[in-house]
Amino acid sequence: MSRPYLRIRRRTLPGLALAILVCGAAAAARTSETRLSARPGTVVRWSASATEECRADGRSFLPHGEICYFPIDLERTGEMTIERVRAGTTERAVVAIGDYPYTVQHVTLPTDRHVELSPQDLARSERERERVEALWTRAGPRRFDLPIARPLARLSSQGSFGKRRVFNGQPRSPHSGEDYRASAGTPVSAAAPGVVALAEEHFFGGRSVFVDHGDGLVSMYLHLSEILVEVDQEVKAGDLVGRVGATGRASGPHLHFGLRWRGARVDPAVLLAAE
Repeated sequence: MSRPYLRIRRRTLPGLALAILVCGAAAAARTSETRLSARPGTVVRWSASATEECRADGRSFLPHGEICYFPIDLERTGEMTIERVRAGTTERAVVAIGDYPYTVQHVTLPTDRHVELSPQDLARSERERERVEALWTRAGPRRFDLPIARPLARLSSQGSFGKRRVFNGQPRSPHSGEDYRASAGTPVSAAAPGVVALAEEHFFGGRSVFVDHGDGLVSMYLHLSEILVEVDQEVKAGDLVGRVGATGRASGPHLHFGLRWRGARVDPAVLLAAE
């Protein structure tokens, strides 16, 4: 029998910013608590044989095979306690979340309509925000595998995830998705199997599609020129959901692709398949 061991690695799939911990049963018995580190907007991957359950923030969920995934929100700070259950034994780790690592992005819009909102536009954006935020608590079995598929045939990233945005000189919230350069009309595909949870035009996001993939993972496709799916429609990875546009608060044609996993805003590069 091989010796039990405790090993921490830092990267697996290309672009995957994950902390990985693998330990044998004897090592777990000697170690009551493990310390890991991660940056905001990434995912902690905790792997060990015979893992039965994962826990964090008062919630429990099933592992992917024998792997527990713990998404770290873009603006989370401090520490996060995570647990897993193996053969009836609970193991615990504390994740130290690093400083906010993202820079500032200045965006020039042709008008100030999406910066200084009228009372009517503000009321509309609030109604839309409430509908979108209701998606972050949806529950259901996992319907996806990792890594997920690319939403465009060719990804040309602008490196905008997490950047604190300034529109026409006015600071706004951090950018919670990634922007990919593409010509207007470029086909946009679902990144994983799921069901369309929202498909409508929004003040900020323009023509938008949100797909629920189960296990709390929701993908979003914003600023589309055309929506090609309907609410409650089942989609597979690669199915067409829309076409690239510049609707809503956009300075030109591009795809805003975002991911929320159990409510946490995570960098799409962490979960996407390599090119």
